[in-house]
Amino acid sequence: MSNIVGNYSRRRAVVPIRSGRRVLACAAARAVDGVENGSESGNPDGVPPAGRGGGAGGSGVGSVGSAGSARGGVNGGSGRGRSLPWGDAVLSAVAGVGWAVVGMGGTAALGLHLVGADARGSLGALTAAVVALAVGGSVSPSVDVSAFGMTGAEAHVAFQATPLGVSLVGAVVLGFFFLRSLRGVGGAGAGAGSWRELVLRAGVLVVLFGSAVLGISWVGRGVVRLDGGDLGLRRVAGGGGWLGGLVSDRVGDLARAEVAVRFVVDLVPTVLGGVGWCIGVLVVALLASRRTSLPAGWEPVRRVVRPAVSAVVTVLLVAVGAGVAAAGYAAVGDDHPGRVVGAALLGAPNGAWLAVPLGLFVPWDGRAGGVLRMVLPHPVDQFLTGSPGRAVTVGRLAELDGRVWLLAVGAGLLMVGAGVLTAVRTPSGTRRIVLWCGVRLGVATGVALPVLVWLTGTSVDASLSVLGFDAFGTGVELRGRVGVAVVAGVVWGGVAGVLGGWVVGRRVGAGRSSVPGAVGGPYSPSPPYRAPNPDTNPYLRLPEVPPVSGGDDVSGAPTVASPTLPPPPRRRHRSSGASDPGPPPPPPREPGG
Repeated sequence: MSNIVGNYSRRRAVVPIRSGRRVLACAAARAVDGVENGSESGNPDGVPPAGRGGGAGGSGVGSVGSAGSARGGVNGGSGRGRSLPWGDAVLSAVAGVGWAVVGMGGTAALGLHLVGADARGSLGALTAAVVALAVGGSVSPSVDVSAFGMTGAEAHVAFQATPLGVSLVGAVVLGFFFLRSLRGVGGAGAGAGSWRELVLRAGVLVVLFGSAVLGISWVGRGVVRLDGGDLGLRRVAGGGGWLGGLVSDRVGDLARAEVAVRFVVDLVPTVLGGVGWCIGVLVVALLASRRTSLPAGWEPVRRVVRPAVSAVVTVLLVAVGAGVAAAGYAAVGDDHPGRVVGAALLGAPNGAWLAVPLGLFVPWDGRAGGVLRMVLPHPVDQFLTGSPGRAVTVGRLAELDGRVWLLAVGAGLLMVGAGVLTAVRTPSGTRRIVLWCGVRLGVATGVALPVLVWLTGTSVDASLSVLGFDAFGTGVELRGRVGVAVVAGVVWGGVAGVLGGWVVGRRVGAGRSSVPGAVGGPYSPSPPYRAPNPDTNPYLRLPEVPPVSGGDDVSGAPTVASPTLPPPPRRRHRSSGASDPGPPPPPPREPGG
């Protein structure tokens, strides 16, 4: 009997349903062996329950149900039985690393081309060297003076700087692909396997990025040819004085020649620096992203860390945008706009993130001399040239140019914006939001500000000595005080967080729910502006009942019977195609009548 019912059910196109709006949802609900496996049968997994049916058919259904239960136990639950997605992790890591390297290489190549560096050396080797510096590597330059036939001369070149424009492009692209691959790792139903998948994806990405940096290190070696006259050697050669005729003549020979500066990327420091840079980017991206799900047990990270970190990252990106806009404005009125744009591509974050600690009253120590002082912005170059050994502060720079005070105003507004963003993104009650915002933003800024000071530190030196005398020397060095940056970050962050929490609590507190401990937000119910009034709201008015004659009491009214209508005539049921037989025939006559 069960086989007959099963065969009949397989031939049905659609299971009969009662609601017409659910036809599409139930069109695939079919019965197998007399048991429905669709969502309408109360069995959404499509697995027949055990024990239904009779005889052999019932036992067969029960075995299918047991198999379905076992399969659900493997794939569901805590996720411990799931295998890690190695293939998807490798593919996403290859895409992320590939696009990050392409983005950094394209930005570095375009910036070098616009500043004219490709006319002095190989663009490919220079691009590789710039990318290596951007990910925390190091480059060793050297000058071979003996190639010019000069004996007794020594040259020294040292370079330490990070092109943060290239670094920022790589960090944004790498973080985007990493966060995109984490969709579905945590969230509802995530179990113990989600944190293992997170570690797997991050580890594969770090390994592939380290391999890419290793390849870049092999390419980053070449020669840059510079004109000795552009370095100021002609002025030294014609100076005479204590150098004497012999030294002056030899320096003059070098000034009329091309100086070849050889550079090579240091292999081991660059690979280690690239791995550390990649880990740092992934950690910041995971902490700053507010929409990426986290593994089970990481709820404090979402509630405590993410609001402040995301706010700090947002204001730092705004600062970079302001620096790019200022560079674009300067390029419009400059004689060489390409150089300004190229310098902005390579180092716009350097200037923006140097200005933020300086505007927050973090002092900087520096020196500048020779032709390299032209790379510093005004009035920093003028201050370091005229006041060597003095710390660079906003107040001292304002003595040379009063517009420097706008830097402090802009940095203060950025911190207030960070405080407001932290308060808006903090899921806590209105009574403690002010304190929590101050503490969290203070800690985040106390960590971020020293990192900015360390990243924007710059040191470039070039010197030439002939017969033991310093014939030529130029250099720029600018480094902030890390200890002061920590204190300034904690103080500014704490004050900005408290101020932002107070502003948000005062503006939004009236619209939040009055339930203690409830999370406020734009969708929380707000109290009405006034009490309900039926005169202004027609939906609150009661329907009017017409009065009954003889008084309002209708209990004594006479009962009136309604008229009785005759029943409708009954219709005869005729079969299709039959004719009307008419009246019955008369009875037969009696014989003899």
